[in-house]
Amino acid sequence: MTFYLKLIWAYIKIGIFGFGGGYAMLSLVEKAVVGPGWISEQMFTDIVAISQMTPGPIGINSATYIGYVAPASVDPALASPLWGITGSVLATLAVVLPSFFLVLYASHFIRRHHESGVIKSIFSGLRPVVVGLIASAAIMLMNAANFNPNGIRWQLMTNIAISVAAFCLVFFPIPWKGKKIKLHPIFVIILAGIAGFIIYGL
Repeated sequence: MTFYLKLIWAYIKIGIFGFGGGYAMLSLVEKAVVGPGWISEQMFTDIVAISQMTPGPIGINSATYIGYVAPASVDPALASPLWGITGSVLATLAVVLPSFFLVLYASHFIRRHHESGVIKSIFSGLRPVVVGLIASAAIMLMNAANFNPNGIRWQLMTNIAISVAAFCLVFFPIPWKGKKIKLHPIFVIILAGIAGFIIYGL
């Protein structure tokens, strides 16, 4: 039970201080769950990938997933699915409830004072910070666990090529029948999964 108290406390802190949304809070999540050894860095990057592929906010999805797998990783006696489901529920509630109450109060406060010069100045400072936090999360994910887990050079180059191709497909419009279209990220994720299966699975 001590582990579940630590899990709740970790995600309460993430819920309170995870400014900027799911991607911005990834560095907090990584320190909270990989630092103590609850899960490996490789598992964390896999969880981020799965959380991105599934519907819903990445912060909540990753909390649900980590809450499920972490108990068994920490203590083999907690390997039962029931303990995993318990961890999922506790982690998800712990990360959601602080944000829920903070947003509830903040929305009420901002609605009353939205014309205030102080509030406008605060948001002018917060916007670039959020961009910086998201950039930090992107850099954090550029690690060996994502790009070269086996230490093989050709896999490193292949994974970099897949990453660059995915960025270009999502960011740059593609000329098509006289129009310019942007591919949906879900379609790019499916293409990357197919490419991974062909390159590494066959």
